[in-house]
Amino acid sequence: MITLPKTRYILVLLAVLATLALLATFALPRLLGEKIGVLAASRGELRQSVVASGKVRSPQRVELASQITGRVMQIPVREGQSVAAGELLIQLDDAEWRATLAQAQASLTQSELRLAQMQQLAQPLATQAKRQAEANLLQAQQRFAQTNELVAKGFYSKTQLDDAQRNLEVAESQRQTSELQLRSNQSGGSDERLARVAVAQARASLDIAQSRLDYTRIRTPVAGIVLTRNVEPGITIQPGKLLMTLSPSGDTELVVQIDEKNLALLRLGQKALASADAYPDRRFAAEITFISPAVDPLRGSVEIRLRVTEAPEYLRQEMTISVDIETARRADALIVPNEAIRDAGNNQAWVLVVREGTAQRQAVKLGVRSEGKTEILEGLAPGDLLVPVKNLSIREGSRVRAGAVQA
Repeated sequence: MITLPKTRYILVLLAVLATLALLATFALPRLLGEKIGVLAASRGELRQSVVASGKVRSPQRVELASQITGRVMQIPVREGQSVAAGELLIQLDDAEWRATLAQAQASLTQSELRLAQMQQLAQPLATQAKRQAEANLLQAQQRFAQTNELVAKGFYSKTQLDDAQRNLEVAESQRQTSELQLRSNQSGGSDERLARVAVAQARASLDIAQSRLDYTRIRTPVAGIVLTRNVEPGITIQPGKLLMTLSPSGDTELVVQIDEKNLALLRLGQKALASADAYPDRRFAAEITFISPAVDPLRGSVEIRLRVTEAPEYLRQEMTISVDIETARRADALIVPNEAIRDAGNNQAWVLVVREGTAQRQAVKLGVRSEGKTEILEGLAPGDLLVPVKNLSIREGSRVRAGAVQA
């Protein structure tokens, strides 16, 4: 029996261990495959949502401007103040318009008096004048007949008959004139109609003067909150210049820009949870009420609006808010992490499944997607182990050993 020296024995032992280590490092991975961390398919609840940010807006805004030029005398409200419908917001100098109103009122009174005078005095006088003219005509007719008879008997001359004829014609003319005058003064006659037109014109002038005077008092058309105030007392304002902006009372609205790639997931009536950036821990409910039919070509986004029926007291106009819109929910879905899915952006998604120590390509049908996880409708079973996309060295057919399951 050959006995090796102790030192040499140790060296041989170290060489054997080194050889075994080299085999474990290079030969075994080739035989058994590379050991990698894997992902697992499992069952669980999956909630799909679209998250975006936006602003708080009222469903509509009321912008107030003056319709006349005037100097601001008084502004009894301030920004942030709640106002009732019809409440005075701005008072302009109204001295000139008060005088115009008084003048218009006097003109109306004068026109009404003229009409009343015509009805109470002119019409009776015209009636009496007609009666007198008819009596004069009758008398002239009788005189003409008598004169004509006496001329025929030779008692009167032809000149007297001519005088009687002229008197008859004058009486007839006076009767016709009195009849026309009576018709003109009666109800529906030209004079009476002219008097009524004058009353109507005076009343219209009064209405215009009253409207002008009303323009000096700018009131809120609806109840709401004063958002902005762009005017101060003493300033002379021009028609059309924006003076105040109101937010009408009613439901609060959230305006959000959604990436157009999520458009297919949205529909009217979907529920959402929102929170103001200033109060991130306080959430409130909202509902989609509007989806814009157009896409913003510059930002690639779609505007949506959500109604908040019970708005928190801390919400303010133009507040930045975050919205989480639930688009789908699955109570018991087969779920895999998104890091395992390849070509998820088209209809040919697939994964690498570890089966019998080999990475095998498996086509899958995707369902609901959420942040970090996706529902698998076809192609996998619970417990299947998947190769993460980040393992670029592992390809279809590669030998692999499943290591720890990654969360």
